[in-house]
Amino acid sequence: MVNPNDLREILFNISRKIIIPSFGNLSDSQISYKNGKDIVTEVDIAVEIELRNYLLKLIKNSNFIGEETYSKNPYILNYYLTDNFCWTVDPIDGTSNFAKSKKKFAVMVALTKNKEIIQSFIYKPISNEFMYADKTATYLENKKIKLNKYKKIEDSIGSISTKYWDEIKLEKLLTIKNNFKNINSYGSIGCEYFDIALGNRDFALLSRLHPWDHIPGVFIVRQAEGHDCHFDKIAYKFYEESKNLIVSNSQKLSYEILNLIGEK
Repeated sequence: MVNPNDLREILFNISRKIIIPSFGNLSDSQISYKNGKDIVTEVDIAVEIELRNYLLKLIKNSNFIGEETYSKNPYILNYYLTDNFCWTVDPIDGTSNFAKSKKKFAVMVALTKNKEIIQSFIYKPISNEFMYADKTATYLENKKIKLNKYKKIEDSIGSISTKYWDEIKLEKLLTIKNNFKNINSYGSIGCEYFDIALGNRDFALLSRLHPWDHIPGVFIVRQAEGHDCHFDKIAYKFYEESKNLIVSNSQKLSYEILNLIGEK
């Protein structure tokens, strides 16, 4: 395994060099769109390049999958099916927030091999908070954290993705919103995963599942003894094309929500 303190130092240095100086200082010329709707900034691209340079030196002959790299070459997802270690990176999760000078954004990194998640890391540049998970547990800085409180649906706070569901599924999901204490989105799923692991939020219902958005956070919640599954109750498999995922503080809450939306 990679020493998490080494990753923290890398993320801290990249943040201070590239991210923080640009926060609140982006010009319109530094912001563009991919696929006609997803925002990307010059900072996303620069951070991904910098991370690639650092991470590939940490493990020789490892592969690299980044959100911005994928937009130019989707075939890189085949790296998950090789025997090499593979880094997965979301250079700035919550790019829209970042571009609008909102503080809820994060850098996410995961290390996988042979269809298995080995380690994952989430770093929040503004607050300088660092969470990571390995095969032993989930840690905030270097302190182990563990989810141990089940929340009833009516007491639960979470998010329901509305961007990529089909119309039938979306209509059904929106009808259940009033069953929860509160439904809101951070605009950064990495920050939501961070708070689910801390017990500050309880669940997220997700549609589109790009691996860089979810491998780091799913593993962090999973290793904190939370729960993740597709709507068929099968655990998240990052190396397969899939959709419709629930991540929560407990299997019991996940299954109760699935029953609520009529999934068996």
